[in-house]
Amino acid sequence: MKLSYSKADILRGVLIYSTGDTIASVVMSEFSLVRLLGMMVIGGTVYAFEIPNYFRWIDAKTAQISNLRGSMSRAGLAILYFNPLWIARHLLFIQILQGNWNSISWNLLCLGFYSFSANVPVAFTANYVIQNKIPLKWRFFSSAVFSSLMAIYYAMSQVIF
Repeated sequence: MKLSYSKADILRGVLIYSTGDTIASVVMSEFSLVRLLGMMVIGGTVYAFEIPNYFRWIDAKTAQISNLRGSMSRAGLAILYFNPLWIARHLLFIQILQGNWNSISWNLLCLGFYSFSANVPVAFTANYVIQNKIPLKWRFFSSAVFSSLMAIYYAMSQVIF
């Protein structure tokens, strides 16, 4: 499988992930310019590279599987990507960008687990729609919008859990 990293995905990652995280940071009274700029960089690099390529891999891996089994496989593989480790990494990015070095601990992984567990029904449903109803070209955009909304939830999960 050929990896890609397009200008469109970079722009989408920069704008959408930073918007969701900015909303989360404002809601939590934690807004900072460093965090905004950092999330723009992370959205335009890490997320803009990883997620579209993973979605292409899902398509390639499930191309021969049809019907309900194929649909569920695509949604399940998407959920495997956005797992507790992904959430913990996202929370780690936030802590680093906020300069909260004392908050970086194994507790972020626990928060990732609790946050993931609580949102599985919503995340599975959203990923089912994204993987099965949205054309590949628009999946990163759709996933980024959903993840942006979830970023608000992830940021608030530090208070909730």
